[in-house]
Amino acid sequence: MKSTDPALHRTPLEDEHRRLGARLGPFAGWLMPIEYGGTLAEHAAVRQGVGVFDLTHLGKLDVTGPEALDVLQRTVTNDVSRIEVGRAQYNMVLDDAGGIVDDLIVYRLGEDRYFVVPNAANTARVHEVLLDEAGGSRVDLVLHEDWSFLAVQGPRAVEVVGALLPEGAGLGYMGCAEARYRDVPLILARSGYTGERGFELFPPGGVVVDLWREILDSGGVVPVGLGARDTLRLEMGYPLHGQDISTERTPLEAGASWAVSFDKGPFRGRDALLRRREEGVPARLWGLRMLDRRIPRAHYPVFAGGDRVGETTSGTFSPTLRVGIALAYLEPAGRFTAGDRVEVDVRGRRAPAEVVKPPFVDRSPR
Repeated sequence: MKSTDPALHRTPLEDEHRRLGARLGPFAGWLMPIEYGGTLAEHAAVRQGVGVFDLTHLGKLDVTGPEALDVLQRTVTNDVSRIEVGRAQYNMVLDDAGGIVDDLIVYRLGEDRYFVVPNAANTARVHEVLLDEAGGSRVDLVLHEDWSFLAVQGPRAVEVVGALLPEGAGLGYMGCAEARYRDVPLILARSGYTGERGFELFPPGGVVVDLWREILDSGGVVPVGLGARDTLRLEMGYPLHGQDISTERTPLEAGASWAVSFDKGPFRGRDALLRRREEGVPARLWGLRMLDRRIPRAHYPVFAGGDRVGETTSGTFSPTLRVGIALAYLEPAGRFTAGDRVEVDVRGRRAPAEVVKPPFVDRSPR
């Protein structure tokens, strides 16, 4: 059934998804494929073979010019000066209180050219922050609203993408490059949100249908929706903005201090983070692995020793482990360590769980 909501953005692959029998639904202001043949089957295809995702809803921002590095250094938490040409880096954008506006990847494509990929719901906010920081600087910001984003993920991803784009054959993890498809330039990267070997392709909208079809025609490639993307990322312990991280949490609580470079100089939220570090972090994001058959979901209370110590932020059944898994903020931050036991209130009944440090599923090397 076609959605008639005019407020939803549409992917240029919508007709392709419908032809493949996808169940479409609203996500972050877009009409996107949630699943095709079923989330469990699509999850298994990525873990065991190869799948392709349409992620056109995510943002695509070029940051170029002589002062591009300076603008990014003031905008994101990590030290962008450490990114070599052809490499990528995980980052966060904070507000003045140290809350997480978004988490994103910064790719360096040239001496003064960077490519930023924010989450869909936060693209406008990240663009606005960059414009604010770029005021008066020698930098160009381009939001590519006409570009698409395909992700090819799984053990066979190198084989599939390498056959279509020779530049991908030798690209290492967290690498990026410019490539050409049918003589049309696109950006190719190796990062991903599933933990598997994988590629991200950013083609202009005019060639994305042909590229999508050719990937699927490669043999054994399964189209994958956002349902399996969520179970795959949660098995890796990757946070989802709006659930596991938000402006209500700082990188210190989210266990992402490794993505914060206090020594690089001023950046948004730095002073607030220093104060929080000095005062003490109130809670810490942990993984929970259920010890019985019950499945946790978001916003379930967590108890230890009779005390309520936190709440789950994401939860699901792990298709790989065949048990329930969750992320949860536990407090106080220094109370818990991996191996501790807690209880999750699953619809009125407390179920035992083990505190773990993600990933739940180890997929290295990639």
